[in-house]
Amino acid sequence: MFKLSQLALGVALGMGIVVASTASVAADVASASASASVQPTHSVETTAMLNHDGEKLYKSACFVCHGTGAANAPKLGDKAAWAPRIAQGMETVMDIAIKGKGAMPPRGGASKADDATLRAAVEYMVKAGQ
Repeated sequence: MFKLSQLALGVALGMGIVVASTASVAADVASASASASVQPTHSVETTAMLNHDGEKLYKSACFVCHGTGAANAPKLGDKAAWAPRIAQGMETVMDIAIKGKGAMPPRGGASKADDATLRAAVEYMVKAGQ
């Protein structure tokens, strides 16, 4: 008989139904997590909230240029346009978002957005550009 946790883990990992002991499953998950190249920096709940806040700010402020490409802004989802920016690192991209660049005003015009929400919007756009 399968334990519910084994079944849920198997489905979540996209492997179908897994027949293994709980210890074996936990060891496999720990091994897969250790070998992943990108480690999450937020809890699942925080990430979901930030993604929502980031998308909301993008749609209310950033979209004006990043949705249309106005003033040479890299469009959301345009991997070629985002690649050189992503290569500079997140801190550089955030510095540009905070200070502005070219026609982009400081904070992308969202002067009332706090730093966490601004970062969430930048992460939302960067993720779409990867």
